[in-house]
Parts: sequence; C-alpha cells; structure tokens
Amino acid sequence: MSVTRLLQRQILPLDRDSDVIPLYVDNQAAILDADKYEVGSDKTAQALNNAQIRQSINDGTQIHPDQIESRTSLRILKSERLSLGTYFNAFPASYWRRHTVVTDVKLTVALQGRGASVIVYKSMANGRSQRVDAADTGTNPEGTFTFDLPLKPFVDGGWYWYDVVASDEDAVITSAEWTAEVPDDRAEHGTVDVCVTTMNKPDFCAKLLAQMGEDEALRPYLDTVFVMEQGTKKVADDVEFPAAEKALGQENGQSLLHIIEQGNLGGSGGYARGQLESLRKGTATYALMMDDDVVCEPEGIIRAITFGDLAKRPTIVGGHMFSLYAKSRLHSYGEIVQPWRFWWQSAPGVYGDWDFGARNLRSTRWLHKRVDVDFNGWFMCLIPRKVIEEIGLSLPVFIKWDDSEYGLRAKAAGFPTVSFPGAAVWHVPWTDKNDALDWQSYFHQRNRFVAALLHSIYDDGGRMVTESFSHQIKHLVSMQYSTVRLRHQALLDVLAGPEKLHETLATQLPAVRAMVKEFPDAQLKADRDEFPPVRRHKPPRKGKEDTEVPTNREVKIAALKAPIRQLMKPRKLSTEFPEAELAAMDNQWYRITKYDSAIVSMNDQQGAAFYRRDKKLFNQMLRDTIKIHRQLKRRWPQLAEEYRSKLGEFTSPEAWEKTFEPWQVTEEKGTDGNRS
Repeated sequence: MSVTRLLQRQILPLDRDSDVIPLYVDNQAAILDADKYEVGSDKTAQALNNAQIRQSINDGTQIHPDQIESRTSLRILKSERLSLGTYFNAFPASYWRRHTVVTDVKLTVALQGRGASVIVYKSMANGRSQRVDAADTGTNPEGTFTFDLPLKPFVDGGWYWYDVVASDEDAVITSAEWTAEVPDDRAEHGTVDVCVTTMNKPDFCAKLLAQMGEDEALRPYLDTVFVMEQGTKKVADDVEFPAAEKALGQENGQSLLHIIEQGNLGGSGGYARGQLESLRKGTATYALMMDDDVVCEPEGIIRAITFGDLAKRPTIVGGHMFSLYAKSRLHSYGEIVQPWRFWWQSAPGVYGDWDFGARNLRSTRWLHKRVDVDFNGWFMCLIPRKVIEEIGLSLPVFIKWDDSEYGLRAKAAGFPTVSFPGAAVWHVPWTDKNDALDWQSYFHQRNRFVAALLHSIYDDGGRMVTESFSHQIKHLVSMQYSTVRLRHQALLDVLAGPEKLHETLATQLPAVRAMVKEFPDAQLKADRDEFPPVRRHKPPRKGKEDTEVPTNREVKIAALKAPIRQLMKPRKLSTEFPEAELAAMDNQWYRITKYDSAIVSMNDQQGAAFYRRDKKLFNQMLRDTIKIHRQLKRRWPQLAEEYRSKLGEFTSPEAWEKTFEPWQVTEEKGTDGNRS
C-alpha cells in the first residue's frame, strides 16, 4: 500500500522584497550552462577561473513585484519566459534519491493563459542541463499538466525544475507541486518542537515567533515553541510580543508558546534545555534548533520535516544560511570538520558568500553536485527525537562547537546530517563578527580541543597541537596578548578534564571577561579621539604604504623578523603614542609585526583598541605556550580516553537536569500557563 505525500510546492515571497526574489524566480531563463570554464593547475589559472565562475550573468532586469499574485501564484507577462529553477523552487532530486525512500516524483503544474507552455528540465551532477518534457495550454484558457519524473539518474547530484513561457497574453502559474507515492507507514507528517535560545534580542525574537505563528501552512506541524530566555531584556516585554503570542495561539486548549527563563548558559545551555523539554514532553517527532536573530522561510521548516519523515533512517536535517544584510547572498551551504586540522570549513567544492542575485542556480555548476556534510549549524537544524534519545543532549560548552560536535557524534552513531536545499534562514554572516580575538576565542580554543579529543581519528589529534602553537606565536607577535591569555586558559581547562564542564557553565563567561581586562588590546573604545594621535620616531622606510599587499617573499621575511624583533626594546614614543592605525581588514600578522604599537579597529566596526608591544610579557607568555603545548601533546592519548569514556555522562539528560536545577520551578507563571 502507498499514499501520496506532498514533498514541495511552489512558493513566492509575499513581502515582494526585491532582494530575495532571485531566490524564488529567475528571469534569466534563457541562460544555461554559463560556467564553461576549465580549472587549471596553477594558482593563477585557478584565480582566473574563480573570477569567471563568480561573474554576474544578471542583466539587471527583474520581475515586477506585482507579478507575485499570492504565496503560490505567479504571473508571466505576455511573450516572456520565467524559470522556477531557483533555490526555493527547484527540486533537489539528488538529496531525495540519496537519503529517502522516494524513488519517483510527480510534478503537477496548473497554468492559466492561452498558448502558455511549461518546460521541465533536469541537471546532472556537473551542472549540464537537459530538457525532459513540455506541455502547453494550446487554445484553452487554462490547463493542468502532470509529469512523472524518476530519481534514478541522480546518484551524485542534479535538480529538476520548470520554466514557463507566455504566448501573446499573460500566463499565470496558479500552483505547482512535487508529490510522491510513499509507503503507507509514512503517510502522516511529523511534528516539531521549535527550540529558540534568546539573549537580549527581544525584537528579533518576537518577530521570529510572529513569523512562524502567522504562517497557516506551518501550524499543523508545530507541537510547541520553546523560547529559552537567558537575557535581561525579555522577549515578553517587547512591544511586538503580544502579536507574536496571539499569532501562535493555542492548540487543544494548550498554548503553543512556552517561555523558559534561566541563567545565561550560552547557546549550548539553551539548546540543551530545549532538547530536554522536548524529550520530557515526548509528543513531537523532532526538535528544531533555531537562533533568535534570524528571519526564516516557514516553508523551509515544513520541507525539512517532510524530508525527515521520508528519510531511510533517522536523519538530522539542517537549513542553509543567507546573509541578513544582503539577502540573496548564501553564506553556509554545507560544512565539514577537516579531520587532520580538525577545523570546520565548507565542504569540498562549496563556495562561500555566493550571490544568487548575480549568478542563478541553473548556470552555477558547483551547486548541482550533491554536498555531503558532517554537521549543520544550529541557526536552523532539525533533530529527530530518536537521535536525542540515543546520543544525548548538547555538550555543556556554552558556545562554539556544540553543533559540529553533535553532528560528528550523530554520524558515529549511524545518524547522518543533510544540509537540505530549500530550507534556509537569513542570519548575520560570520564575516561580520570578530570572535577569533575577543572573549569568544576562549570557547573556540577549548571546545575545539574537547571535540577533537572526542572524535579525532588521529592518535595525537593530527595537526591540532602544532597549529595551536603556531597560532599562539602569531597572536604574540601581533601584540594580541589578551587572546593568548584566553587560549592558554582554554588549554589548561582542557587538561583539567571534563568534570567541570557543567560546573562552570554559568560562571565561565564572566570569568573569561574578567581575565583580560588588564590587557590593552582588550580595552576597546568607541571613539578614536580617546586614543593618542599617531607619532613615530622615524617615518616609514621609503614612504612605503604598510597596507600594500605583500609578496610571498615579503611574508616569509616578515615571519623571520617577527620573533627577532621581540628581543629588542620597543621604540621610543611607542608606549605613549601609536605608530600606526590599522583597519580590521588590514590587521594581518605580517603587517602589525612591523610596529611596536598601533590603533586597531575591530571587525564589527564598533570600536578599536591600542595595541602595545610588551617584551617582558611576550617572554613569559612564550614560555607558557611551549610548556602547555608540550603537556597537551604528551597527555593526548590519556585525555582522549577520559573524555570519550565520560561523554555519555556529561551529555545525558540527568547531568543537564542537575545543571538546570537553579532555574527549575514547580509552579507556572504568567496568565496563560506559557511561562515556566
């Protein structure tokens, strides 16, 4: 026995935002196979190829927003052609073939307009396009067309999509749906507990709740929306919260919205609380991790649930991330943990910061190969309850590496992660943050090593210890002493073992911030005039600009000179006056090592710091760096065994329940029983 399931439907942005329209509709329908490039073997050839790949094919024209007639209906003006071969409306056939029980799909397109035609295409993994079928209304005013499409030829990649061409009158696609016959035990769709962790972003969070609540198609899929409130600025106090609360409403007499107030336990503590509450309740099929400061496409949540329902085995289904500030730009399409370096990165062949407004899906070959991942960021990540029951909750690490470690842990237990096209959020991109130097560097360092001790396939963590030592030297010669101090403490805490991860979860952040107050590079000021003016004992040699791009030879010379310069006393005036000002983009180690002091701006553009070279501090920190890394290298096998043997303990619901005890209450607060 089999039943018909809706896999995906044509959707359009009701706000008619011109920045996002290229993600839904493509007016460059005549352009196919535009990436006709050959990758050369040397760096110059590859650079030229990359430039060509990214070159815009958009001629600047756009569809008029009024052509969007409803959430599912689109008008094509007479004699024009539009393609639905876009991020949100093409069908990612290879992902369905690889991971689900679906073997064939049916595309049904309803058209209005005499002489209107629909043309179906497919692509191969290398991006080459092939015409599959076509139909038209002829002399009829409307028509509904069905195309039976197999998934067999999509082993390595490929999509299906359709174009519509209007004749001498306007045409309207009133609806388009992708369906499949599936076993009758997969007939019912799953439900989801949405878990949102929020920290002093009440306006963002309230808008996100309203967005989910106002989408009628999403409503049947929602079991509970948990908001883990960890800030002092409460989402419930935001001016937009009453509308959000009303939009989410009630189901069977129970409020869909539950606000849980607790101390600031970071993202890992917030998401773990959501996972725990979802387990306790036990009524939802999935728990969806979602950031508070995102704009979501609600249809993407439905698609992720549908994909999870039809997956061959319990599967984590993640969404992609677009930039909140440039909404057609894709920033996260698929990530892995590189095993030798044990560092997260884009999967092989994936381009970061890809602009769909300049280069459409159909003509971008790399987007047609299926991308397999190790994990998905928790800005949007759907986790089956069965997975949580078997492998436990998040690591107790406050922030950083909780999502990537969880993906690796799930993979080791036989549960894959799929970063699924057509499910996405808009979020502040990583490029606008400065978390490699500020207080977050502690969590980057500590949690990366914890994750590596748990999952590295190499006896000594591969390149981990060597690379960490190299980075410490780089920070030292760059006068980033606060970062060195934080990273030292991170490694000392790793060496102390996993016992205190839960114990220090609520106290580590203030401790980390207090740790670096004495260092000049951590003392940020918003106004440049609060710093002394630039003065130098001698002018730049031959008037050479320090921001010029150095040659490879110059970089190597800088690497040799940097440690030697640390043996010399700082130049006259440098402790009182900065020798230069460096923009964040120019703050590279091979530039800043030329100076004994400098004003350096931060990546987030919120302020700057006065870096000053300290010979005595450098020497002490260098000795500490050598000592700590030697100890880490020597103890790696023993530490790995210790962390791995206790993983099940410190990620268990029982361990997390003890951590949450100070904020557990037995009586409900609030008027509708929606705050606990």
